[in-house]
Parts: sequence; structure tokens; C-alpha cells
Amino acid sequence: MGGHLSVDNLSAEETEELCQLTGFSSEQIRNLYTRFKHLDRDNSGTISSEEFISVPELAMNPLITRIIALFDENFTDHINFRDFCFTLSVFRPSGNREAKLRAAFQIYDLDNDGFIGREELYEVVKLMTGSYIDDKQLWKIVDKTIEEADTIDRDGKISLEEFSLVLKNTDLHKRLSVNF
Repeated sequence: MGGHLSVDNLSAEETEELCQLTGFSSEQIRNLYTRFKHLDRDNSGTISSEEFISVPELAMNPLITRIIALFDENFTDHINFRDFCFTLSVFRPSGNREAKLRAAFQIYDLDNDGFIGREELYEVVKLMTGSYIDDKQLWKIVDKTIEEADTIDRDGKISLEEFSLVLKNTDLHKRLSVNF
């Protein structure tokens, strides 16, 4: 995604460009850059998934691998500062509700085909519940969820449109907001 940002300094031009593209203030961009540099332990100018997982607030999240996939849209196992800012901008409190819905959908869409299938839903719910629910019960939950969500075309999978309808009257926008 875009040009390379210097590892040592973030120029005024780079800051301004990121402000315009992400909606963050210049102070927020500088704070994010400081955090990014702290995470970039090998000073490579990128954060590896291993470095990302070392963030204590994220390390215990059962969906950490799916969250990392949101940042690493090129599947390189490394996230540059620009991608870091773009992904985090989705989670700004004033961020676009549709972008937040797409991000939530992408967490479930493991194969990136634009649909949440039965097996994908099972895998993500299993990540969230661990061993607290046995497989038989988990499959019942998955099947019931797909039955209730797959309302437009009844094809046995959930599209982004169907996912959005299910979450239409929820406070997802607030739940997927982070103050930076």
C-alpha cells in the first residue's frame, strides 16, 4: 500500500498525507508512529506478526491472528506504518460504520471469498470459545446462526450484505471504536 516511510523519522509531508488519508490528527499520527517504532523491535520499518502479538493488550485476544490479517492485507507477515495507520483508522470513534462492518466481516471470512461459510464460522467461534463448548453444541450454534443470517439468497453462507443486516440494530460501531 503506497510508499515507504523512513524508519528513523516521520516527515511533515508524510504526516500530513496520512492525516488526509486516515482522518487522524497529526498528534495522533505521531503517537501511532511512536507506538509503531516501539513494536518494531528489529528496526526494519515493519512489524512482524510475532512483534504484533507481543502487545500485551492483544496477546490474550483469541482473534489475534484474524486481527493481524486485517493489517496485513498483502499476506507478507509484515505490516508497514502506512498499513498500520490505514487499518487503525477504521477503528476511530468517528470512523465509518460500513468500514467497521467490513472489518468485522473480514475477521470471519477466512478464505477472503466474500462469504462466511459454515466451516469459517465454526473456526472463528471455536477461537472465541476455546474448549468451553463441545463440537456438537458448537455446530448447532453455527447452523442456527447461518440459518438466521442467510436471509437474502438462502445459499448456506453469509454475505457482507446479510452480515450487515444482522448487525444493523446493534452498537457494533461503538464496540469497534478505539480512542487513539
